[in-house]
Amino acid sequence: MSEGKKCRDCGQVKPVGEFWKRKASPDGLALYCKECFGLRNAAKYRRKQAADGKEARPYRRHSAVPAGMKYCPQCEEVKSLDAFGRNRANASGLADYCKPCHNRVMAEGRTRNHGSSRNYLLKLRYGITEAEADALRERQGGICLICLRSPAAHVDHSHLTGLVRGMLCFRCNGALGQFEDDEWRLREAADYLEGRNAHSRWMRVEFGRTKILGESRRHLESQRGDGRAAQLGSSRHYHLRGRYGMTEGEVASLGEMQGGYCAICCDRPGDHVDHCHDTQAVRGVLCVGCNSGMGQLRDDPGALRRAAAYLRGDLVKEVPSGDDGARLSLTFPDVDPAGVPLDGWDRFREQDASYRRALRDMEELVEWVPWREFAFTEDAVAGP
Repeated sequence: MSEGKKCRDCGQVKPVGEFWKRKASPDGLALYCKECFGLRNAAKYRRKQAADGKEARPYRRHSAVPAGMKYCPQCEEVKSLDAFGRNRANASGLADYCKPCHNRVMAEGRTRNHGSSRNYLLKLRYGITEAEADALRERQGGICLICLRSPAAHVDHSHLTGLVRGMLCFRCNGALGQFEDDEWRLREAADYLEGRNAHSRWMRVEFGRTKILGESRRHLESQRGDGRAAQLGSSRHYHLRGRYGMTEGEVASLGEMQGGYCAICCDRPGDHVDHCHDTQAVRGVLCVGCNSGMGQLRDDPGALRRAAAYLRGDLVKEVPSGDDGARLSLTFPDVDPAGVPLDGWDRFREQDASYRRALRDMEELVEWVPWREFAFTEDAVAGP
């Protein structure tokens, strides 16, 4: 086989690599170079399209794209391979369109087929439409079911069943994830904040109070047998000293006295210092989930107990409405959420928190009073 061949169309002598293979030819090569061959096929295809009344886009030779580049048929530009996303379905491993064009084409397709990208994502993730999500938010009065502070903007669902539970704000939705949808941990966190859980009782026995203050720190020093002067030097020491008023050794001593576990869940390592944001006093050492979850719920025992009731399924109830229908009831005492503005929930939130705190007081009383001497009535916890 010769090193070059003359193309019958363009008349140029080109390397044999510029010709397709053809068994019928004596030299085993096509009569026309690849470029002319493409022009011939393109002209034939466009004549056929014109005969059918169709119009084809202008012909573009694919082999004209330099190495390390790729042509995007949407913006009709040659771009570097970094401008294209990944797609394992293609032989090249790259998407057909560049990233901006791909995003635009996908958004247009979702809008065309599903009405909007939000509607598509809601159906994909939760099995509900945008209209159903908006109707659920309206039934809630537009407020988050748990904190009763922020607008409900996020659909919450059970990761076990996949069923939608309600509409929450970003912080409450994230807090449930931090607590791993564990109702018991949420109740324990509320008791922890109010000094009722086992850790709080231990703190009261050990230090005489549920928070670490000056005298408590001196007790921690004596437990370890070292003083503050010996703890200077590490960056963590200065961080703990500046933020919580405790040295690295004091925090380590507190963690050892807790057995190395979180003061709330008791089954995960406690490596985060928890403190009261009002008094700056340290309450204990927690795991990252309990510490972050309480922070997202604003260290509010009422919100934590509402979150526990929400997971249990008895926070939100349907009650009869005046038009022979049904509406949602979110709080005690009951109020129609559709009639409360977003900034008018403070009074109802405080009343609901008082009611749930009274219920917890009743539970604590039942633990100590023999059942023959205690009569439980709803009036006892309803309040004025």
